[in-house]
Amino acid sequence: MQVVRAFVDAINRRSPDEIAGLMTEDHVFIDSLGSRVTGREAMKKGWEAYFRIVPDYSITVEETFTNGAVCAMLGTAQGSFSGKGWQTPAAWRAVVRDSLISEWRVYADNEPIRELMRKAG
Repeated sequence: MQVVRAFVDAINRRSPDEIAGLMTEDHVFIDSLGSRVTGREAMKKGWEAYFRIVPDYSITVEETFTNGAVCAMLGTAQGSFSGKGWQTPAAWRAVVRDSLISEWRVYADNEPIRELMRKAG
């Protein structure tokens, strides 16, 4: 799925404008704790904020599985917080509608970055 690859590339370029351009207007983001954010503009702001916290965030996709409009990816997420690096296994689920990402769901153990945040204060 070309749009999913483009979405991953936009994340890895840390480009909220590109990411938002690949989302449906009613895009839904679901994080690893089940929290939901709905709407392209809300998620653009969310990505901007996340990249301020983790300025070198990136994801590495090692395997991809598709079933119709759904794409599942397995790999790792990595970045740094306050100069300290972290990496964690991760999975993502993308739902495509009208050649745009209508849902992006993250499955990851975010304890590595939470630990860094606790230590930072």
